[in-house]
Amino acid sequence: MWSLAWWWVLLAFPVPWLVRYLSKADNVEREAALKVPEPQEYAGLTGGSAQSGFSNTKLLMLWTIWGLALIAAARPQYLGEPTLLPVTGRDLLLAVDLSGSMEEQDFQLNGQYVDRLTATKSVAKEFIDRRIGDRIGLILFGRETYLQTPLTFDRKTVQTLLDEAIIGLAGKETAIGDAIGLSIKTLADANVEESRRVLVLLTDGANTSGAVDPLKAADLARDRGMVIYSIGIGADALMVRSLFGVRQINPSADLDEQTLTTIAEGTGGRYFRARDTEELQQIYAILDELEPAADEEEGFRPVVQYFYWPLGLAVVLSVIWAITGLRRKTSVLMTGDRNG
Repeated sequence: MWSLAWWWVLLAFPVPWLVRYLSKADNVEREAALKVPEPQEYAGLTGGSAQSGFSNTKLLMLWTIWGLALIAAARPQYLGEPTLLPVTGRDLLLAVDLSGSMEEQDFQLNGQYVDRLTATKSVAKEFIDRRIGDRIGLILFGRETYLQTPLTFDRKTVQTLLDEAIIGLAGKETAIGDAIGLSIKTLADANVEESRRVLVLLTDGANTSGAVDPLKAADLARDRGMVIYSIGIGADALMVRSLFGVRQINPSADLDEQTLTTIAEGTGGRYFRARDTEELQQIYAILDELEPAADEEEGFRPVVQYFYWPLGLAVVLSVIWAITGLRRKTSVLMTGDRNG
């Protein structure tokens, strides 16, 4: 359905005529008295019909430009078919660790060993796809912390930007406290008091950088009504080859599970341990149960703006009118010079 958002703007269409009509007669006469006759005006004595036709054409073009400008100002738009969107009232942030330790290849995906970030992307993208009705944001952190995606209903964009993240993009260290602090600020800037605020924090290490202590940041998050679910990622045992043969190591020795547990439980959330891809998938399935998608739906009607079409046409006609007037004046001057 077509409509004009500000239809009342069209009421201004007769304004130029009213201004002309209500102008004082003596002002018009005075302006006429001071006007210096131009040679083309005398041409009307012998070719009045041509001159009158040109004036009518010029006047019609001016009215057309004015009308198109008013139509553009009235904001013509096309209203699409109404659709129903599920809305949860939940703001959900994903904070993903990009520190150097995420390069450890102790996860299997499709039968092959991959690094921790690759496994995280694969599982998290499926989780994001299921979060219909949530506003989702993405935070990437290492030594530095970045808001990669503000809160949005566009899940595809969040998935794409997560897929483009690379290890070391934010530095090799881990600033867990700063990631929580940025999450608090992001959710506070959303300015939606009635929404449920959730942070899913995924890391494979301990806080080794940043200006904010993780536990103090968690206390502030609790006071702001934010729930944190923390996920510790990394295998407990990995067989590696060395000069002395095959030996077993713990690639997650630096994982600070105690701090992650305190952060989660202090905000009303839970701490999860993901040692392989299957456990990571199970954790996100549990998160779906703890923070279920909404059943309620809200009406939405897409709107496409088309004001630029009449506006562009008005600009084109204005340029044509200006060029035509300039050529006419140039022609008159050249004719006057030859007669002189």
